[in-house]
Amino acid sequence: MATANQAPARRTPSAATAQLFSLALKREGRLLLQMGIGKPLIAQAMLLAEEHGTTVEEELLASGDINEAIYFAALAERLGLDFMPDIDPNRVQDIAGLDTQIIRPEMLRIHHASRPPITVIVPSLSRLDEMAALLERTPPLRQSIAVSTPSAVRNAAWQAGRLRRVTATTQALFETTPLHSARITFWGKQGFYAGVLLGALVAAAITLPIVSLLMLHIVLTLFYLANFLIRFYALGCAFLQQRSGRSLPMEDEPVGPLPVYSVLVALYKEESVAAQLIAALDRLDWPRSRLDIKLICEEDDAETIAALRALPLAPEYEIVLVPVHLPRTKPKALSYALPGVRGTFVTVYDAEDRPHPGQLREAHAAFMAAPERVICLQAPLIVTNARQSWLSALFAVEYAGLFRGLLPMLSLTGLPLPLGGTSNHFRTSELRHIGGWDPYNMTEDADLGMRLHRLGYRSRVIFKPTFEEAPVTLPVWLGQRTRWFKGWLQTWLVLMRKPAQLARETGWPSFAVFQVLIAGMLLSSLCHPIVIGFLVYLTWMMLQESTHVDNWLAFWLFACDIINIFGSYAVFIALGRNRMGASERRAVGRHWVYVPFYWLIMSLAAWRALLELRTNPFSWNKTPHGPVGEA
Repeated sequence: MATANQAPARRTPSAATAQLFSLALKREGRLLLQMGIGKPLIAQAMLLAEEHGTTVEEELLASGDINEAIYFAALAERLGLDFMPDIDPNRVQDIAGLDTQIIRPEMLRIHHASRPPITVIVPSLSRLDEMAALLERTPPLRQSIAVSTPSAVRNAAWQAGRLRRVTATTQALFETTPLHSARITFWGKQGFYAGVLLGALVAAAITLPIVSLLMLHIVLTLFYLANFLIRFYALGCAFLQQRSGRSLPMEDEPVGPLPVYSVLVALYKEESVAAQLIAALDRLDWPRSRLDIKLICEEDDAETIAALRALPLAPEYEIVLVPVHLPRTKPKALSYALPGVRGTFVTVYDAEDRPHPGQLREAHAAFMAAPERVICLQAPLIVTNARQSWLSALFAVEYAGLFRGLLPMLSLTGLPLPLGGTSNHFRTSELRHIGGWDPYNMTEDADLGMRLHRLGYRSRVIFKPTFEEAPVTLPVWLGQRTRWFKGWLQTWLVLMRKPAQLARETGWPSFAVFQVLIAGMLLSSLCHPIVIGFLVYLTWMMLQESTHVDNWLAFWLFACDIINIFGSYAVFIALGRNRMGASERRAVGRHWVYVPFYWLIMSLAAWRALLELRTNPFSWNKTPHGPVGEA
């Protein structure tokens, strides 16, 4: 049986197949000439079709050099059929199989109250003679058939099935695998256990305050130390890589025609960055006839929709309108669009993103070289506005350490990756198989990364980055970080519904790393001021005793607190700066001195998230974006 590594060879056509393909292209060219399309356009389209493994018709429509409506109107005239440029979705029934028309628009049934239904078709040039012969044999068919465009058929199918589709989107994961859904915050006995634990802690704090504080100190120390060691190990790997001058090998690009690649971008109140987004996506180095870009908007977001429609969108773009339905989250929008994805692979970008033009090609090459169980690739995110404020500077350091330090280390060791919310690439069929994104999770990226790992799939990293901007003001940063902490809390609660089962599915090393990275990060963020308080108290106590220490436990806790606090600050800064280029380090400057304040406001965000999880678990704190210059 062939393996994934052999995929490029399988796509190389035989001589006979290539000859038939060439004859088909020439036949299409002759038909287009008869329709009045110029020879230069046809010749260029034929060259691209042969290179991309497509048709001349596909290349012409993707080029934007011919108008879709005029082209299909000409086909309708050649067949002697009526042309219907627009389709009323209210006259289309939401029947089984309707969703196939949003992937491959070919045929719709239009119903009327006072006359027989009409079948709307999207004829293809390759089957035009066959269709003409059928109509010649059965002339009455002309009364019940009309021609329309792929865009009109696709739009009518989206609209006709909108309510059924949005309901399925919000319910599918919960109904098929409720264990993996965050729709219920505390599952089964989790609420009971949480209440018992809280009650026990309060009782212990009242009856045995000293012992309780000591135990809390020890637990926090161990979690802090584990987090520190993981990041210290990532720093060591990064330092050795830098000293050796080696980088991870880039995969050679496969030969042969490229598959369709889908791009999903969820937008809400993003009219200010619409033009910047389209300009960035237009620069992607991928054949336009092989691109499927879906701009996903809430249907009541009139400003963003108007801004997108005012732009000269190329044929590969499609605006998908999501019906108003709770929860109003990014993962719900992505999951709503997933049934319409045409690509073999799919990636997700945010509205403010500027991906490297070669990122899709690198991801495709990596997928082709990787085992089939590798279904996700994460590209690094690079912050480009580090000079704007101390918050954006430390955000840049944090992202450099995470995406270019910690995640590559986890990838190399086969451990689960808590994905970023953008620039992750997936094999589409497997993404659909695992249920897509959880519409109720506020960090759908981390949830999905852990879920696919427990299901036996793996994630890796690629290296061509996506550039984006960090928040520069405290209210915006705090809102975004609160949402992230709430999502990490949801993810931990979902995964810990059956801890023993999770450990069996992921393996004990992955289970332990998950606890350190997610639970340890949450606990250390919530309790960072407490740990500082412990350190201050122990320092005062030792000064009172003139630095003579009789209590060995107090001494070791004091030493661990020093390592945990100042060592964690140091490794946070060092890991980020080690992965940065010289210009990035200059942009950050001396803002790293604000790391203690940065961690304290992270604690504030964590406590806000804990409160929101109880009072408003599915609210999405929107991060506003504005247009920026190039990095």
